[in-house]
Amino acid sequence: MAKQVTKDMYIAEVLQIDPGLAGILMETGMHCLGCPSSQRESVEEAAMVHGFNADELVKKLNDYLESAK
Repeated sequence: MAKQVTKDMYIAEVLQIDPGLAGILMETGMHCLGCPSSQRESVEEAAMVHGFNADELVKKLNDYLESAK
């Protein structure tokens, strides 16, 4: 079974699943994916900081993973 993104995962973990997920994160305003603080920030925390819905972001990330199969 393919790995799925969850709200409690760190951004660094998400990027390790598939580097293509970076584009989706950048579309939401996360332009500093390589910054040390973003690497230890959960998807939910990043959503809060950048003003978007964490559940919607997780769905977009997982939809990408599903389509990339």
